[in-house]
Amino acid sequence: MLSFKRLVSFGSLIAPQCTALTVNNFSASRWLTLPKRRSPYSSVDTERYSSLRKSVMSSRVGSQTPETLSAEDEHIYGPVVKDQTPSSGSNQRVVETPHPFLHDKETLETEEAESGPPTRIALKRDQGRSLVPSVTRVLQQTLSPEQIFYLERWKRKMITELGEEGFKEYTQNLFKQGKLFHSALDNILTSGAASMSVEYPPVVLGYLESIAHVMEDISAVRAIESTVQHDTLNYLGVVDCVARYRGVLCVIDWKTSEKPKPFLSNTYDNPIQVAAYAGALNNDDKYKYQVESGLIVVAYKDGSPAHAHMLNSEQMLEYWKTWLVRLQEFIQQK
Repeated sequence: MLSFKRLVSFGSLIAPQCTALTVNNFSASRWLTLPKRRSPYSSVDTERYSSLRKSVMSSRVGSQTPETLSAEDEHIYGPVVKDQTPSSGSNQRVVETPHPFLHDKETLETEEAESGPPTRIALKRDQGRSLVPSVTRVLQQTLSPEQIFYLERWKRKMITELGEEGFKEYTQNLFKQGKLFHSALDNILTSGAASMSVEYPPVVLGYLESIAHVMEDISAVRAIESTVQHDTLNYLGVVDCVARYRGVLCVIDWKTSEKPKPFLSNTYDNPIQVAAYAGALNNDDKYKYQVESGLIVVAYKDGSPAHAHMLNSEQMLEYWKTWLVRLQEFIQQK
């Protein structure tokens, strides 16, 4: 086992920290210990957004329908021109051509040795891939009318509160923080072969503190930020991580959120996304193993314990069926 010290920066202070790592089995135990501190809300979470956050997190919204919310919006903001308000019911959609989630069940029992560095296949939009849609694109273009309604309503309230430029700045900051968080995770999951010192940006320290208890159960990292492609169904994506969580091999998706998401239903289309990635990986010849389970980890900037939503094999199969329907709708749109 190789041990090394990591230096974590807290403003002007740098705290040394020991991390244990084996070559063939990543161990995140005691990987990061952060002192309790006040939430460092900076570019995104300021008093400027306080009333908006209270509105978004209000429990009253959950009991309302698109119709009542639309009436409330018109009372507050005035009449707006928009698409017809969707009804609460929706037509049951069925996939016309089912496709297996697993490519070869035998590989579940004859997996390759968990050794060596994690796989990292960069996304290259050449060699014919420019015409292959991504999982994110498919999901964005096949949102239900109700999903579109709530998304547009949220955007409208944000712009009313922040203005056009303020909303643009808000989304840019969220994107930047997400990239920095993933970059820090990348370093944590791959480093350890030699002593090194790392100073993480202050904006991500809360997120890292948030996922500390989850990282203790992560081991045997097999892939990080790696492209997966399903040639038969013609789509691709980039998985955040493939590793064992509490001994179970999972496709892991790291998310950040300002709003608590204690239930799987709070993650919206994220389970479909994870199932789509796993299905592509299972049918990609570059990966010599199969993955049946998934994990969605929602990290919080204020350091609150992250919520880890485990998807077992039965749940993954159901979300895989939903993904096939969404993919079918995307193709029919073209």
